[in-house]
Amino acid sequence: MSEVAPRAEKVELAELRDAIRAEYGAVAIDPEAGYHFNAGRELPATLGYKREWLDGIPEESIAALVGTGNPFALGALKPGENVIDMGCGGGIDSLIAAKMVCPTGKVIGVDMIPEMLDRARAAAVKTGLSNVEFIDGVAESLPVPDGWADVVISNGVLNLLPDKVAGIQDMYRALKPTGRLQIADITVSRAVPDAAKLDLDLWTG
Repeated sequence: MSEVAPRAEKVELAELRDAIRAEYGAVAIDPEAGYHFNAGRELPATLGYKREWLDGIPEESIAALVGTGNPFALGALKPGENVIDMGCGGGIDSLIAAKMVCPTGKVIGVDMIPEMLDRARAAAVKTGLSNVEFIDGVAESLPVPDGWADVVISNGVLNLLPDKVAGIQDMYRALKPTGRLQIADITVSRAVPDAAKLDLDLWTG
């Protein structure tokens, strides 16, 4: 009698991360190619980004925005604050944040996609901002000490985490006791079917 392989109960984390790197790495290379999610130069205006926030932000960073909302709609950042941008992509939100908290604040953009980090770092050099840094890392293990951040911002990243509790727990680890989250993301009103949770295309989009 042939044996039936056990059915996977959840998506493999390594496989999902590889798929996300491939999908959003392609966006970093060509933001205007056309994707099954919103991306590109017109997205900031659609999401309500103020024109003055974009002053001085290089085009390569603006064009690579992939997001679901506007974390700054929850409130402007204050001068002197330490900020983590979880899933910073091409760096637009990190650079806006750096302008808001400059010169005494600090922004760390965290992403696991090399092509996006390349874009973000190149854009930061063009701005001349010295209070922003882009680091390779993942949301479940943010590369900052405990209690470092006043604010964690994120735009459309939490929905990509299969273990959202782990991601949120590490955000709280990184925050000061008085810190806050400013997250823009997707919410659903019904439970996601188990079969859909195994579909990498649904996870990456």
